[in-house]
Amino acid sequence: ALQISNYTNKVMQGESDNMEKKVQIGMLCEIYGNLLTKRQLNILNDYCNEDLSLTEIAENNKITRQAVNDIVKKGESKLLEYEQKLGIMKKTMKQEEKIANILSELTKIQTKFTDEQIAEILEHIKTELNCVV
Repeated sequence: ALQISNYTNKVMQGESDNMEKKVQIGMLCEIYGNLLTKRQLNILNDYCNEDLSLTEIAENNKITRQAVNDIVKKGESKLLEYEQKLGIMKKTMKQEEKIANILSELTKIQTKFTDEQIAEILEHIKTELNCVV
């Protein structure tokens, strides 16, 4: 029973990792997709965002499943290379985190604070915003 449980956990972890990778590649397609060939972008979009299988994509494009797999792998590789060199997704995620922190600070103002406390919060928000822009 323990072996089956371990196997099930590994399969579920693999599915989770695969889904995370598809989400990451989907986000990279949004950022760098225009740097790929139209065919690569369309196939990656079908694979990551439309969640089509390699076989379904192959049938839709009248190519082999292996050709789809090669296009997906090469496209993923290019997208990861672009992100490694340019870092746009990483920067965007950091900005989103800073904006979330700013919104959190603004929410604090809604409760009762003294003018001095509000000024302190606003100064912190100003500092955060200066880091974003």
